[in-house]
Amino acid sequence: MTEDLSSFIENYKREIWAWKQKESQWIKDKNQLEGNKRIIEELSSKMVEMGKINLFHKELNGKLQTRLTEVEEDNKRLSKQIQDLTTPRKFGDGTH
Repeated sequence: MTEDLSSFIENYKREIWAWKQKESQWIKDKNQLEGNKRIIEELSSKMVEMGKINLFHKELNGKLQTRLTEVEEDNKRLSKQIQDLTTPRKFGDGTH
């Protein structure tokens, strides 16, 4: 009977140890999942911010492109005016 009881106690101790190992792994996995969750939440927040910044940059780039086109057109007009002012005019009688 003592051997049966000793055997029962040893088996019980092994089961307890196995369950403690499983619990330890569960706690480790839970902590890792919580850490990953925080990382995902931070990245999601940063992606939303980056999306807003991207939209702002697109809008700003569109305005800059419009202004650049206006400046290029102004430069062409000014260049034409300068050319007209510096080019000698020919009159019908051959004099300048």
